[in-house]
Amino acid sequence: STRRTHPSSLASSRPSSGGDTSSSSTGSASPVPNNYDNLEGGSYPVETNHLLVAAPYGSYGYPGMPPAYHQGPASLANASPSHEPYGQSGYQPYSQPFPSMSQLSTALGGLSGVPELEVEALRPVNLLQEKNLLPPRALEAPEPNLSPELRKVNCSPQSFRCTLTSIPQTQALLNKARLPLGLLLHPFRDLQQLPVITSNTIVRCRSCRTYINPFVTFLDQRRWKCNLCYRVNDVPDEFMYNPVTRSYGEPHKRPEVQNATVEFIASSDYMLRPPQPAAYLFVLDVSHNAVEAGYLKYFSELLIDNLDKLPGDTRTRVGFLTFDNTIHFYNLQEGLSQPQMLVVSDIDDIFIPSHDSLMVNLKESRELVKDLLTSLPGMFSHSKETHSALGPALQAAFKLMSPTGGRVTVFQTQLPTLGAGSLQSREDPNQRSSTKGVQHLGPATDFYKKLALDCSGQQIGVDLFLLSSQYSDLASLSCISKYSAGSVFYYPSFHHTHNPAQLEKFQRDVERYLTRKIGFEAVMRIRCTKGLSIHTFHGNFFVRSTDLLSLANVNPDSAFAVQMSIEDSLADSSLACFQAALLYTSSKGKRRIRVHTLCLPVVSQLSDVYAGADVQAITCLLADMAIDRSLTSSLSDARDALTNAAVYLLSAYKSNVSNLQQSGLVLPASMRLFPVYILALLKQKALRTGTSTRLDERVFAMCEFKTQPLQQLMRMVHPDLYRLDDMSDQGALLLNHTLVPQPHLLHLSAERVRRDGAFLMDCGNVFYLWIGKSCSDVFIRDVLGCSSYASIPENMRHIPELETVLSERVRAFLDWLQDKRSFCSSVHVLKDEASAKAPFFQRLVEDRSEAASSYPDFLEHLQQQICRKE
Repeated sequence: STRRTHPSSLASSRPSSGGDTSSSSTGSASPVPNNYDNLEGGSYPVETNHLLVAAPYGSYGYPGMPPAYHQGPASLANASPSHEPYGQSGYQPYSQPFPSMSQLSTALGGLSGVPELEVEALRPVNLLQEKNLLPPRALEAPEPNLSPELRKVNCSPQSFRCTLTSIPQTQALLNKARLPLGLLLHPFRDLQQLPVITSNTIVRCRSCRTYINPFVTFLDQRRWKCNLCYRVNDVPDEFMYNPVTRSYGEPHKRPEVQNATVEFIASSDYMLRPPQPAAYLFVLDVSHNAVEAGYLKYFSELLIDNLDKLPGDTRTRVGFLTFDNTIHFYNLQEGLSQPQMLVVSDIDDIFIPSHDSLMVNLKESRELVKDLLTSLPGMFSHSKETHSALGPALQAAFKLMSPTGGRVTVFQTQLPTLGAGSLQSREDPNQRSSTKGVQHLGPATDFYKKLALDCSGQQIGVDLFLLSSQYSDLASLSCISKYSAGSVFYYPSFHHTHNPAQLEKFQRDVERYLTRKIGFEAVMRIRCTKGLSIHTFHGNFFVRSTDLLSLANVNPDSAFAVQMSIEDSLADSSLACFQAALLYTSSKGKRRIRVHTLCLPVVSQLSDVYAGADVQAITCLLADMAIDRSLTSSLSDARDALTNAAVYLLSAYKSNVSNLQQSGLVLPASMRLFPVYILALLKQKALRTGTSTRLDERVFAMCEFKTQPLQQLMRMVHPDLYRLDDMSDQGALLLNHTLVPQPHLLHLSAERVRRDGAFLMDCGNVFYLWIGKSCSDVFIRDVLGCSSYASIPENMRHIPELETVLSERVRAFLDWLQDKRSFCSSVHVLKDEASAKAPFFQRLVEDRSEAASSYPDFLEHLQQQICRKE
């Protein structure tokens, strides 16, 4: 049943609301399912007329991951048509020698002639004796032990890093080290400098389809050897011209061979259909619970303010969908005097009341969009409808967006209670602090996963904003984002007046979300040197084949992880390489391929493996593995596995590396923080026991582990602690004519926090500034603008801009920390009082609680476990 009416007439009788969605693709109206397996995969497309080719989408499950990496059949077709614009005689033969693979190999530094960094990385550290484990500055990714030339062109660890920066020759050596081998990727992150290449020919290996990169070998001016499968390939004629130097005959100086991260403008060979326009659909909960929470007003204002900043072009289209116990669509067709609401009350058989007027061109219907957003909050202010038909609303969104693909943004404030996908509460509040086991970490129904995979097949990504004061079964709801490559945002106890901190975070997150760049209809493939294989992925995606991830949407704030193994010996290789290729459509309708290539040395000695261990990357990968373990087995098994990871490493290092004292707990300096990080993981909401933890908050923490970039995740796992009241300009950085102080990192221990100081804890998404009761009045006055400690207001959430030296130092430091992350972090000023300091001290690693012991107790536990093993 459908009825039409003007929103203005519903303000007092029938609630209505809008979501924002964007336009359909430029091709035919019928959807073309994605089939990129051959397009970006193991063999080249021979023909370019595959716009109408559509393979069946596939099953709802993850296909089984074979143990070995499949290179795919060799193809003799060229990477793309060769247009030979310069002709055969347009350049002179290159006379200088090309570096060979053997020359590259000998250019690698060994640990025997040893840079100082490797010596320090292998320094034995007795954890029972050495207390000052933290470096004075934030831990950097270890440098691979490569020649300066290769280091210079290697991929940035912020985009692509490996748990081991020295790859063991064999799986046996890897097993002996008791460390995981895996990759962490942040493939679409915001970059200040990105080489963008427009070329008729994208040069790739004929066999494994690796993109040419800085680590290939030029045998001569006409041939290059692939650094992954070692096939010899011809150099296309067009590649002989260097667009940077405008010279011929120097293919090794092309930008593709000088940069480990590049982006190609793709030809039609990389398209299954004309590139889609930017398309956004906002699906808004307008039930009584949503009205009480009060999010709609702030969302509408933010969207109005950022309409011009939505990524897109003149083709961008928008639409709106709201729901309570019925589904409301909005006609925003150009020419109407005001928006029209169309209500579908039959939620068991959802249909689209109009296909032509619900998704409209943003530029043409801009004023109608603003009118709707302005009227939405008032239209639903008197709603008494308590039910939520989220499932039918998502079904409607799927039908509305299927012709085009795009992004669906869902705002939900409660447990879905009507129609398909309805849920019942599964949480027992009395079990929140249980140490026996945590139930219901997995979904209650497969409805949301199946719908997400349908969405993925039509290039629709679904992002979920959950603003709820009650249990909403995020374990089930998050599947809609997990399998469609979407994002999950969660605001527990959200209320626009009662919880101003959550409101502020919501506003900042939504503004970033609306304006950040986006890639549509994307796939990502990861390739690696022959002998290495991929066996497990972590993140939000659908696994389309052994190494191909389907990403309906890709955003700059999402990360991925990959577990790997060594199938065949790498003894004949001095280098191991990994390449991630992300094929996507930009918001401007351009087909692009972003390629990252990472090169690492292959080693045969266990000490070299330990010297190249990246303790933070290892921690993040183990966190992902622990989340999987808690879902497939139990939370207690996941916790035991993390503890065992530390026990096994300590035992392996003690028994396999010679010349070490046999007493105490000894690790190489590269891994000295490993037990600290493991203890910190055990205290996270995702994995802790014995402390009251809401089920939704635990599940959200698990979602974050799976999708956050390493830098953000490590701040959440092990926050950075600084003392601010004694900062000076000594060692400060000079950035943009501003001095940025660099206070030393402090151990996360209560004994480091003194009542006569002011301490900042950076937890990633929030800064806690704790003011001791005896803190200097000068600091309180010059930084907080308060006359004394007693006058500091409760719930202070910002640092005022004061024209004092101390204020400028503190703000410069906070701004510098903030610049390193995408989403704005809120500031909480806490006073030295029992009620206020609790959230601060709960984040300390040495917090004593039933959930996890202090660090000294944890070391004693590890030592006991090792003794039992022996």
